[in-house]
Amino acid sequence: MAKTVSKGLGRGFDTLIPQDFDSDILLDTNERIQKIAIEKIAPNQDQPRKHFDQQALDELAQSIQRYGVLQPLVVSKGADDTYIIIAGERRWRAAKQAELTQLPVIVRSAKELEQLEIAIIENVQRVDLSPLEQAVSIGRLHEQFSMSYGDIAKRLGKAPTTVNNIVRLLQLPDTAKEALRAGKITEGHARAILALKGDEALQAELLSNIQKFGWSVRQAEQFVNSAKKGGQTRTIKKHMATKTENTELLSKKLGSPVTIKRTAKGGKLEIHFTDDQDLQRIIDGLA
Repeated sequence: MAKTVSKGLGRGFDTLIPQDFDSDILLDTNERIQKIAIEKIAPNQDQPRKHFDQQALDELAQSIQRYGVLQPLVVSKGADDTYIIIAGERRWRAAKQAELTQLPVIVRSAKELEQLEIAIIENVQRVDLSPLEQAVSIGRLHEQFSMSYGDIAKRLGKAPTTVNNIVRLLQLPDTAKEALRAGKITEGHARAILALKGDEALQAELLSNIQKFGWSVRQAEQFVNSAKKGGQTRTIKKHMATKTENTELLSKKLGSPVTIKRTAKGGKLEIHFTDDQDLQRIIDGLA
């Protein structure tokens, strides 16, 4: 079972965006893909996703008409010679729309599915798993095992709000996901970027400012608040700059770097020194 977890939930960036079907997790190389009549396949009534974008379905149906179903559905045996969809309802809907008569499937037993579910839950509970990797695993439990976020929270022993906040990281732009994965921004920075969802330009600008100027989470949040109130981002960036014309003048006068650190109310000047001797030099200059 450990091998399955490692294979499906590796630390490469290609695992960070969950797909409708994850062949690495759900398919062993020695298993056969079966062809089953589409009328024998039924959706899972406990599937948490109830809405499917019609335009996206139309596009997928056109692709299926041209290329066929490229990834098999994962199903379990139901009653009366039927099969219940575990992963792939979107492809099943599009295939019906494309008037296909058969679909490729992998049949999983309830015991196998339970083992896979447990393996992913154990993976989420690993202490060395990053927030983004946790989000991927939670997303898979939600999409591929028809678990609500409330049920996932209970299984993980976490508050529902915690689980919802973690899984929201999957909504980050790809550039922000990469920065979070690489440790260039923190989870707090990521949440500030998420607060600007719907405005890709502002999200990109905030990410750039965080990385370029070393903004704290508080500064990122101030940027978000000001931007939402209609502030000009150029003015916002200037207001939150760690260096200004005045700090440059002070730096020249003191012979040491001087920066601004913004706080909730006002801020403070920081004078940098290299050692105690350098500190005494600065103090003597201010006397």
